[in-house]
Amino acid sequence: MTAENEPCIAGPSLTYLTCLVQIFLDWLGLENLEDYLNYLDYLMWVFTPLIIVFILPFLIVIFLYLSILFLHVYKRKNELKEAYSNSIWDGARKTLATLWDGHAAIWHGYEIYGLEKIPDSGPALIVYYHGALPVDYYYFVAKVILLKGRTCHSVGDHFLFKIPGFKPLLEVFSVIHGPKEECVKALRNGHLLAISPGGVREALFSDETYTIMWGNRTGFAQVAIDAKVPIIPMFTQNVREGFRSLGCLRIFRWIYEKFKVPLVPIYGGFPVKFRTYLGDPIQYDPSLTASELAERTKHGIQTLIDKHQKIPGNIFRALLERFHSRKKED
Repeated sequence: MTAENEPCIAGPSLTYLTCLVQIFLDWLGLENLEDYLNYLDYLMWVFTPLIIVFILPFLIVIFLYLSILFLHVYKRKNELKEAYSNSIWDGARKTLATLWDGHAAIWHGYEIYGLEKIPDSGPALIVYYHGALPVDYYYFVAKVILLKGRTCHSVGDHFLFKIPGFKPLLEVFSVIHGPKEECVKALRNGHLLAISPGGVREALFSDETYTIMWGNRTGFAQVAIDAKVPIIPMFTQNVREGFRSLGCLRIFRWIYEKFKVPLVPIYGGFPVKFRTYLGDPIQYDPSLTASELAERTKHGIQTLIDKHQKIPGNIFRALLERFHSRKKED
């Protein structure tokens, strides 16, 4: 027994358990336990904000699942009234639209400009820039339901239909994954249809420079030509400052291009100012090819970006925009 432990054994005021703890700490070399705890506290102070910014995006996922839960409850209450009929689901859509519109107003001070360009009836194809998380599009859909009384059909990526539990939400809000014939059918039936040609690739690998990543995609333009409908460009200011991705890391880009698996981490959830802008409709012109129409649409969205978004985007500046009405000028 060392001399260091003799006082522990000899001290009448120390219990046997206290002695064992003291011996164990001495064995671990933690004589300065308080210093270690202070260091741990420092690490928590440094890393907690980093942890939070990766957790906040999951709150949107939780909100989506709460919406799904609401739909299940709503269906249960109305199962004797043909719960799957459109007229029955109108009430559910309006209720969820009100909740999402409230979230938009509180968290992002959401505003929309040019909603009058959306027709009160009849078809139109809305083409939008895709943020890391398309919450701005959810807010837009809510506004269209509440202010226009219309449901905007949407084209979603295939992986959305593989997420457990998402089926009721996708069906009630008329989300389809294509193919082109289904898109044309929706428009010919007089519906609004929205699509982001950049899709998941643009969501994960574009950045604060707001690069449009459509590649050579012209399918959406061919849909508009076949259905003989106008295209309305759409862009949301600061959407990249609300949520960002780590798509700049090559390993994530390689995984996506190789396996088409969207495993890129997303962080953010910052309460920055969101403003959605709708451009002038690009009217149907039978003389335009799909490539020409796609290029004209891309130019329309790029014009909205150039007019309303400061490049590169800045999170702190976007937060400050919550407190004033200044917008980028021409």
